Formats: sequence, C-alpha cells, structure tokens
Amino acid sequence: MLNLPPKTSTKLYGKVPRKNKIPSLRGSRQERNVAGYLFIAPWLIGFFLLTLYPVAWSFYLSFTNDTLFTKPKWIGFENFIHIFTTDTMFDKSLFVTFIFVVISVPVKLFFSLMVALLLSRNIKGMSAYRTAIYLPSLIGGSVAVSALWKNMFGVTGYLNHILEWFGIPSVAWLTNPKTALASLILLNAWQFGSTMVIFLAGLKQIPRDLYESAAVDGAGRLKRLIAITLPMLSPVMFFNLVLGIIGAFQQFTSAFVITSGGPLDATYFYALYLYTKAFTDYQIGYASALAWILLVIIAVLTGINFLLSNKWVHYESEGAGG
Repeated sequence: MLNLPPKTSTKLYGKVPRKNKIPSLRGSRQERNVAGYLFIAPWLIGFFLLTLYPVAWSFYLSFTNDTLFTKPKWIGFENFIHIFTTDTMFDKSLFVTFIFVVISVPVKLFFSLMVALLLSRNIKGMSAYRTAIYLPSLIGGSVAVSALWKNMFGVTGYLNHILEWFGIPSVAWLTNPKTALASLILLNAWQFGSTMVIFLAGLKQIPRDLYESAAVDGAGRLKRLIAITLPMLSPVMFFNLVLGIIGAFQQFTSAFVITSGGPLDATYFYALYLYTKAFTDYQIGYASALAWILLVIIAVLTGINFLLSNKWVHYESEGAGG
C-alpha cells in the first residue's frame, strides 16, 4: 500500500500562492510599432528630404537643360553625348584627377602605415605623441588648411623663406604646372590622421604570439613585416584604399582655394569642373550629368577593387577554415 503524504488543510494554511506571471509589455504590437516609427522619424525625414530626394532629382536633371533660372526641359541623353564627344575639359579634368588618385592614394597609405608602425610601439608617453600627430587631422581638408598651404608654398611663402636661408633660390611651387599638382598631392598625404588611426587599430589586433614565434625562428623585423604584419593588416589596407580612392576623386577644396585649377589647368580636378559648370556657368543639368558619371566611375573602380581583393586580402577565418 502506498504511503501518500497527508493532505494539508487550506483552512489552516490558507490558499497556496501561485507563481507570479511575467508582466506583458504595455500596449499592443501595433502601438509598439507606431512608437518605433516615431523614434526613427527624424532620421527617415532627413534621409528622404536631404539624401534620397536630392539624388533622385539630380538624376532627373541630368536629362534636362536646367540652368537654375529656367524651367527644366527634357533633352534625353544630349548632356551625356556632349560630354563624351565634344567636351575637352571633361577629358582633361578626368585625366588630372586620375593622376592625382594614382599618386596621392598610395603615398598617403604608405605614410600613414609607417607612422602607425612607429606609434604602435610600447614607449612611455606614446599616447601624447599619438594625440599630437592626430591633431592636425581634426580640421580635415578645410578652407583654413588650404589657405595655410597656399601661404607655405607661395612665391613669398614660408617654404621659400627657408630655402633662401640655405642659399637656394625661390621655387614657384603653385604657379609651375610641374610642381602645382605635386603640392596638392603632398597636402593630401599630410592629412593622414584618420587613415593612420585605422591602421593603428588594425595593428593592435595582430596577436603578439605571431611575432614572438617568428622571432624565435630567426625572422628579422623586415621579414616579420612582410610575412606577418602586411598579410594580417590587408583587410584594413583594403578598407583605407577604397575610402582613399573615393575621397581623392572628390577632391575639391584644395584646388579651389590654392590654385583655382591652374596653372594651365594642371590642378583642374573633376569636382572643380563640376562645380564650375553648376555654380559659375549655371548649367545644372550638365553638372548633374557630370556628377552621375563620377558616381559610375567610382562604383566601377570600387567593384574592381573588391574583385581583386580576393588575391591579396587575407582574413583570419580563411586561415582557420583551411
């Protein structure tokens, strides 16, 4: 016979308390959705009014003869046909921009990587050095920096004064077609702060064990740089390369403030030509067509970089999977 536990009287002990239920969220699902949309409404309004609408309107204007003061008239592909067939400044400005991109982007990546390697060492007071080197990048490619650069490289600028101290004659840095573009390339390379910080963050993610193992095997600093640092840093290099190309194609402020596209159109960048067509000649439709051509060029080059990245960009997951 089973020995069952004696029944407890509810009269003596009262009702057995039930487990507390988890309180449900207030409001129905539809009400919660409305609340969520209200929170993101400022961003959505800004996106549609300040980004999506201008982009769509620019695409429409590229097929018109809009001159800012007249009602846009649909002309189809005439703007694009004129750009590719008879516009010589399109070819010249695009060529100058390509030269700038091909030289300035690798130079900037090289300098930023070298500085990041120096600042990645564990030396007392290194944080102060990092801050001091990054400070000039806070003002970015502003008009103030361009004006300072113009004063430095002008005929009566600071650089020529320094050269005169050593008996070297003044150099027309900004009025000579052979040196004007080089001056702007140097300015772009000097603004390496953001790129350097990204490289520095990537260097901090490389395991120290790899360097210790390579040192035990007798690998020197150069060998460790080539065999460990560069492959492990390749995703960061690819990221900086893509951003560098996009930024270089949009270079405008330095050429506009320092050289105004001269001398002899040696620094007449594509973005400066686009600006001139839009806000000097008031050919808004033509400038919109130029803008969309620039978008396509950047998109194609970015796509090519992504395709080629499979050959030189290495990720940790690939090594782990193999």
